[in-house]
Amino acid sequence: MLYKTRFLFATLILGGLLFGCSATGLKSSTRLDPIDYVDPYMGNISHLLVPTFPTIHLPNGMMRVHPQRSDYASEQIAGLPVLLTSHRGVSAFSISPRRDISGLVPQVTSYSYDGEQVRPYLYETYLVEPEVKVDYAPSYRSAIYRFDYEGKAGGRHLVFSTKDGELVASGKAVFGYQQLEDSTRVYVYAETDVEPSVRSLRDPKTGNISPVTGVVRGETLCLTFPKKTVSLRYGVSYISVEQARRNVEQEIQSFELGLVAKYGRNEWSKALDKIQLEGGTPEELRVFYTSLYRTYERMICLSEDGRYWSGFDKKVHDDEGVPFYTDDWLWDTYRATHPLRILLDPVKEQQMLTSYLRMAEQSPEGWLPTFPEVTGDTHRMNGTHTIATFADAYAKGVTGFSLSAAYQASKKTLAEKSYLPWTRREKGVLSKFMDEKGYFPALHPGERETVPEVTLWEKRQSVAVSLGAAYDYWCLSQLAKFSGHDGEHADYLRRSYDYRKLFNYDKGFFHPKDSRGRFIEPFDYELSGGLGARDYYDENNAYTYRWDVQHNPADLIYLMGGRERFISLLDETLRTPLSKSKWEFYSQLPDQTGNVGQFAMSNEPSLHIPYLYNYAGAPWRTQRLVRKLIDTWFRSDLMGMPGDEDGGGMSAFVVFSMMGIYPVTPGMPVYNIGTPFFSKMTLKLASGRTFVIEAEGASSENKYIQKATLNGKPLDRPWLRHSELAAGGKLVFTMGPRPNKSWGVATPPPSAERVELTK
Repeated sequence: MLYKTRFLFATLILGGLLFGCSATGLKSSTRLDPIDYVDPYMGNISHLLVPTFPTIHLPNGMMRVHPQRSDYASEQIAGLPVLLTSHRGVSAFSISPRRDISGLVPQVTSYSYDGEQVRPYLYETYLVEPEVKVDYAPSYRSAIYRFDYEGKAGGRHLVFSTKDGELVASGKAVFGYQQLEDSTRVYVYAETDVEPSVRSLRDPKTGNISPVTGVVRGETLCLTFPKKTVSLRYGVSYISVEQARRNVEQEIQSFELGLVAKYGRNEWSKALDKIQLEGGTPEELRVFYTSLYRTYERMICLSEDGRYWSGFDKKVHDDEGVPFYTDDWLWDTYRATHPLRILLDPVKEQQMLTSYLRMAEQSPEGWLPTFPEVTGDTHRMNGTHTIATFADAYAKGVTGFSLSAAYQASKKTLAEKSYLPWTRREKGVLSKFMDEKGYFPALHPGERETVPEVTLWEKRQSVAVSLGAAYDYWCLSQLAKFSGHDGEHADYLRRSYDYRKLFNYDKGFFHPKDSRGRFIEPFDYELSGGLGARDYYDENNAYTYRWDVQHNPADLIYLMGGRERFISLLDETLRTPLSKSKWEFYSQLPDQTGNVGQFAMSNEPSLHIPYLYNYAGAPWRTQRLVRKLIDTWFRSDLMGMPGDEDGGGMSAFVVFSMMGIYPVTPGMPVYNIGTPFFSKMTLKLASGRTFVIEAEGASSENKYIQKATLNGKPLDRPWLRHSELAAGGKLVFTMGPRPNKSWGVATPPPSAERVELTK
C-alpha cells in the first residue's frame, strides 16, 4: 500500500502548505475535511472489465481529464490530457513535453512516469525520460498546466497535437479544433506565460519538424521555450475558439496554478460537505467520500456564457437561464445517481431533466435520450429509463421542469421507438409483437435470427427488454397520474404488470418465451443465453433478472408463492455456487463479477436486490447482507470496485447504502432502510433543513437495528417517506450485534398499485 501512504501524505502536506490549513491538514477534532478522504485511485485496477479512472475535474464540470492509460498498472501514460469529451474517453487533444523533436514520430509521446499524485482538483507527476515535473489544476471550462524542465540536457519543447482537426500557433497562443463524430467540434484556446523562441510544424508525411516564421498552422505544432519553467492556461468550448478564449479569460486570470487548485478544492468542499459524517473507520470514510466524488463526474454542464452546443440538432442554442447538461448513461444512473442528486442538489437535477426535454425537442424523432453524450444520443443497453428520472423527481416534489412536456415525450417515445437494445429506430415486427402480447419473443437455441434489425452482438435480450419496458410503463403511469390523465394512468399501470407473461411459476424465474407463447426449453438459468446471456437477458443471467421488478416487489412475492418462498429464493440466489470454474464462467458472463453465489455486486441490475428482504418481513437479512457486500467489495485500494463503476452508477449505491437508506423504486417517494455505517450522518438539504441519522455504536459488528425512532416517535417499519426526510428531522437507531427479527416486520415498503388483470 505504498501508493496509499504516498497519496495521504501528499494530501496532508498540500492541505497544510498550499491551502493554509494546519501543518497536518487535520482539524482540531483530528478528522480530515471530506475532500481529503477522497481516493481517486480506488478501483483503478479492474477485476475483469473497465476500471475506474482517477478523474480530475470540478463537480459536473465540462473540463475533465485523467491520465491516459488503460489502468493504474500501466507502465506509461500517452501524452498529457487536455479534455475528455465523454466518460471513459480519450483526450480530444494532446500536449507532450519533449527534450528532442527531431523526426517527431509519433507526435504524441508515451511517458514513463513517477511520483504521481491525484486529487479531484490537482494532478502532479514526473515524466522520467524528459525529466519534466508536471502540475495541473482544472476549473469548469478551463485549466492550467505548469511544466518544470528539471534536467539540464536537451531543449524545452511542448508539442500540441490534434486528430482530425487543425491547430494554429501565434505569439503566446495556440488555438484550433478537433472534429468529433456527427458534426461536433471541440475547440481549444491556450496561451503560455513565456513567448516561445521557436515555433515549428510537423510534416504529416515525413514526421520531420521544421521551424516556421510567423503563424504556424497544422495538426501537430511544436513550441520551444527559453525558460525551464513554462505555465500554460487554456479554455475549451463546443461553440468556437473565441468562446474557448473567453472561458479561460473568465475563469483563470493569471498563471498562478495554486490559486486555481485552491478554488477547485473549495468547490469540492462545498459539494462533499453536504453530507457530514461522524464515527466510522478511516477506511469507511475514504470509501464513502470517494464514492460521493464519483457521482459528480456526470452529467456535465455544456452551457458557456448562456449558450450551448447541442449534439442532437447540431446547433448552438441560448440556454435561457437554465444550464444544459449531457453525458449520462441512464441505464446505470437512474437507479441511484439521480435519486441522490434530488437530495443533494435538486436545482441541478431539475436543470438536467430540462436538458432531457431539450434533447427530445431537438432530435428529429422527438424521442427521449437513453445514453446522451456530447455528440448526441448513442442509445446503448435497453429500455427508456429517462422516464424514471422524471417520475422520481416529480414524486419527490422536484417540479421545476415541464411535467406536460415530460409526459408527452415519454408517451411518444414508448409508443414509437423500438424496444430492441442498442438501436434507435421506429418499432418493427418484434416491438409490435410485444405491444400486442406483452412480452418480447425469444428464439430457441440454434434458431436463426430472421429480423435484420437485431444486432449480432447484443441479440434480442428478450426477458431483459420485457422487464425493462414493464418498469418504464409503470413510470409512465405515474406521470399520467401526476398529469391528471386517469384513464391513461390505468392503461399504463396494467401494462406495467406484463412481466407476469414471462414468469415461470414452477421454477420461480422469468423465463423467455417464443412467439407462440412456449417457454424456451431446455433451459439453464445460470448459463443459457450465450455470451452475456444476451439472447434472453443482458450482461447478467436469470438469477439477477429474477428480481428485476423494481416497481412491484409485493406482486413478485405473490408470484413466488408468499414471503417464505420469496426469502428462500433470495437465499438461493446468494447461495448457489457457480457451476463452472471462474475462468469458464466469466468467459461467458464477464460483467457478472463480484459474486456472492449467483448474485453479482458488479452490475447495476443487482443494486436493489439486497433490500428485497424488507418486503418479505426479514429486514435483518437486508441489514446483514448490505454490510457484508460493502465490506467485501468496496475498499479504498486499487481493486476496491467489483465491476464497471459507470461514472457514478454504482458509487451512488455505496453512498446511499452507507447512509443507511436506498431508493429501490425510483418513481416512488420512498427509501428502504438498510444499516447505517456511521454513528451520525447529517444531510444538508437545499431547503436549509438538515436530516440526521444517528446510530450510536454502528460498526461491522453492530449492524443490526434493534429499534428506531423518527423525530422522537417509535418507527417500526424498514422504510422512510421522502416527505419525512425532506421535512428535516432526526432518525435514531439503536444498533446491536444480533438481529432483532421482529423489528420492521409488519409494515413492508410500498409497491405498485394493484390492478385487476384479465388473462
